[in-house]
Amino acid sequence: MKKNVEVSQLRIGVVGAGSWGTALANLLGVKGFKVGLWAFEKEIVKEIVEFKENRLFLPSISLSPNITPSNDLAEVVSDKDLVIVVVPSQHMREISSAFSGYLAKNTIVVSASKGIENKTHFRMTEILKETLTSVSKRSIAVLSGPTFAREVAMNVPTVITVAAKSHEIAKFIQNALATPFFRVYTNNDIVGVELGGAIKNVIAIATGISDGLGLGLNTRAALITRGQTEIRRLGLKLGANPRTFTGLAGIGDLVLTCTGDLSRNHTVGKKIGEGKKLQDILSDMRMVAEGIKTAESVYNLSKKKKVDMPISHAVYHVLYENLQPKDAVYKLMTRDLKSELDEY
Repeated sequence: MKKNVEVSQLRIGVVGAGSWGTALANLLGVKGFKVGLWAFEKEIVKEIVEFKENRLFLPSISLSPNITPSNDLAEVVSDKDLVIVVVPSQHMREISSAFSGYLAKNTIVVSASKGIENKTHFRMTEILKETLTSVSKRSIAVLSGPTFAREVAMNVPTVITVAAKSHEIAKFIQNALATPFFRVYTNNDIVGVELGGAIKNVIAIATGISDGLGLGLNTRAALITRGQTEIRRLGLKLGANPRTFTGLAGIGDLVLTCTGDLSRNHTVGKKIGEGKKLQDILSDMRMVAEGIKTAESVYNLSKKKKVDMPISHAVYHVLYENLQPKDAVYKLMTRDLKSELDEY
């Protein structure tokens, strides 16, 4: 990290102009930073230049003039002190590999993407550490918590956490992002913060299915609570701090995504519960519901690690093996009876 760089003088790039990437870029732009924003779509760059709005992913939000959009990855990440990566998890490896050679040695890189890679079962920071060979592994951090992009863009009071192995770097990112409506906490548990942010999307699909079936609030509450247990089980197996799962990146993000109307994953689940086919649902969506791909990663990773995750497995079977939602509920409810509290 460049210790002589003041937060107020930061040069910042945001890779990914979906709703969340655009909201983060706007937050930083409103704060006074000059922000480069990489978009895959040419029309997004054109709209931001002409109308100061991302009409595709964050419509009706006026964007800061401090944002410079571009389709050129090298332009957005070169000579930056801070780069925030906000791309779909299954594209993280490809995109981070593409910009790796343009990063300065002292660049701090923050993942704001939530997911687990299908083939490797890597978390996003693990992919970044593997692909971004020019930067220090200690300079790679993760940002996660209960954050709907539109509410952040509307200055709704929001609280989030940033996790890094280096407390100095976590504090640096905290100060860069914090505003009177965007409060940032620090954490050193990268594993737990990333797992909480990724797996909650799978549980949100489950609660959406339940709501689509009209099963009521008792069922939703049960799925959230037992879903949290599953996240903690896998987290402990992978070395996470159990306290993380009672915090913002754990129960905070889980509750938001499982109950909020703005949750894409809950919306997908609800439509499945109402009887719609997954492919038809996806054909009508432009934004990514990360839980669909993450369900496959979690299923295979939990099998590999021998971690019991029945709700997550049920979501996988519904999405990928055509298990009927009502049958999934019945199987969950009629499993062998057991103690609520795990041995670990």
